[in-house]
Amino acid sequence: MSLCVLHVGKYFPPARGGMESFLADLIDEQHRQGIDAHALVHGDPLPEDPSWLRRVPVQVSLIFAPIAVGFRAAFARAIEEIRPDVLHLHMPNNAVFWALTLPSARQIPWVVHWHSDVLVSPSQKLLKWAYKMYRPFEQAVLDQAERIVVTSPPYLAASEPLSRWRDKCAVIPLALKAFPVPEPALSVNWMQGRLKILSIGRLTYYKDFETLIRAVCGAPALQLQILGSGELKGLLQALIDQLTARGTTPNVQLQGEVSESEKHQWLASCDVFALASCERTEAFGLVLLEAMAHGKACLVSNLTGSGMPWVVASSQAGLSHLPVGQPQIWRETLNKVPAEDLQKWGQNGRAALTQRFSMPACAQMLNRQYKLAQAMPLAEPDKPLLIVIPARDEAPTIGQVVSSLSAQGYKQVLVIDDHSKDGTGQIALQAGARVARPVLPLGAWGGMQLGIRYAMAHGYLAVVTMDADGQHEVSEITALLRVARDSDVVIGAFPQRVSALRRLAWQWFRLIAGFEMHDLTSGFRYYNHQAIAILAGEEATLIDYQDIGVLLLLRRAGMRIQEVPVTMNPRQVGESKIFHSWLSVLRYMVTTTLLCFARWQADNAHAKSKK
Repeated sequence: MSLCVLHVGKYFPPARGGMESFLADLIDEQHRQGIDAHALVHGDPLPEDPSWLRRVPVQVSLIFAPIAVGFRAAFARAIEEIRPDVLHLHMPNNAVFWALTLPSARQIPWVVHWHSDVLVSPSQKLLKWAYKMYRPFEQAVLDQAERIVVTSPPYLAASEPLSRWRDKCAVIPLALKAFPVPEPALSVNWMQGRLKILSIGRLTYYKDFETLIRAVCGAPALQLQILGSGELKGLLQALIDQLTARGTTPNVQLQGEVSESEKHQWLASCDVFALASCERTEAFGLVLLEAMAHGKACLVSNLTGSGMPWVVASSQAGLSHLPVGQPQIWRETLNKVPAEDLQKWGQNGRAALTQRFSMPACAQMLNRQYKLAQAMPLAEPDKPLLIVIPARDEAPTIGQVVSSLSAQGYKQVLVIDDHSKDGTGQIALQAGARVARPVLPLGAWGGMQLGIRYAMAHGYLAVVTMDADGQHEVSEITALLRVARDSDVVIGAFPQRVSALRRLAWQWFRLIAGFEMHDLTSGFRYYNHQAIAILAGEEATLIDYQDIGVLLLLRRAGMRIQEVPVTMNPRQVGESKIFHSWLSVLRYMVTTTLLCFARWQADNAHAKSKK
């Protein structure tokens, strides 16, 4: 039985736009891969629409947002008739919010495709007011979503709306369905002996065509053609007229809206493609992939937080360091870029499409997110225990640790490869572990919590966390499990490694927190399903020191915490990574004090509220 997916988008072709083209190509590829994909979008139904496409007529558009009074009813009807296994919600899109009001929608896993933040410039007062109304619903959708797909690592890192939900996020770049074959080049409008520069997009402020126009106008060795229509057409044409010497032919032209065929003719005929966007509304730049498909070098602005420079730089398809809004530097770069570099970058870009930006690969990665959203049980029924190992640059030991676990019968092993640079993740894979590679660095506790959340989503009943450096003897896991029969949390203790500095810190912690444990920083722990549920929560995400914060959080929830003596591999017991100087101990003690004081305050406030 094939997976059934209902996409909720903004528009669909023949409506123009990168988001619309991507959705159409994705659904076509999903059908090819055997997925029963449907789409619900805005727009008037067309006679040639397939049965899997539903359009809802729009009565009015307010601040770039289509308003269709029949969308909620159409949404409910689509769920009832299609019975989807997953809702794939494309944002930004106000129609997605209807899912919050439909009980039938809330019973289906959601995957949110985050195409862009809603960005508001200071001058857009009406949009700023509208976003204040939009924001709570946006965050409610992200809260409900099981998975969130983002199109590039830089965009995820810079996105404020996604900052609370990064543990749900996966980076899947946009893609092209098929790489167009270059058609015969146009024989008009290009001047002889000049570098032929092309740019494409809606004539709007964030595309910053003004920078390209100022860079090229009057330059004797350059020519620029701009394809697209929009609200700034009059202003941009006036700028071209102003910068063009009287009696000369302009070397910058606005070609207006063109057909798909004409667009690819222009791409085939140019020397270089340029995109000077100045705002993160340019989240990815799908048109860059089209230019790369034609073997064209790409020059883009170094727009912080946008995926645009990442696409070019990671593909080695051109230059991605050109400053935003500085036409003089753009002109100097365009005037001196070597022809052989343009050819090399174009070849690199075309190769990157096949390797990194193909639609079949994109659809397969999305299918993986659908399965994660459904929380499909990947663990074997007779193996309810997951071993979680956070690791960063542990290549000398990780392979042996995973192999030892396998030899002892622990086959369910998840290694969190936290941005290692020495091949740790690959070694763990070869040894038989599953490997998760977070998009952003997580740190020790962040890695453990990622593994705990994975266990919760995939039906594991318990987790054992351990270090990747071989300190803990695998055989000692049985000691944790033996005590776990009467406990929610078990800590493997090896107090023999205590140094004077560590002993001082532990004494302070025991004094103010009231714990009687001997090894307070051990990462060798057992958590049952109740503890997993607590540590997968949002409050646990805020904890930096897993030894302090986790124990306080678990104790407040009434968890039974026990400590059991374990042995350690004497060859791997090295210097503490936390207590290596008086400064580190002082920092630990201050942090401990603040955490405990905050908890006392919270507990006192809670007790007073009950009275």
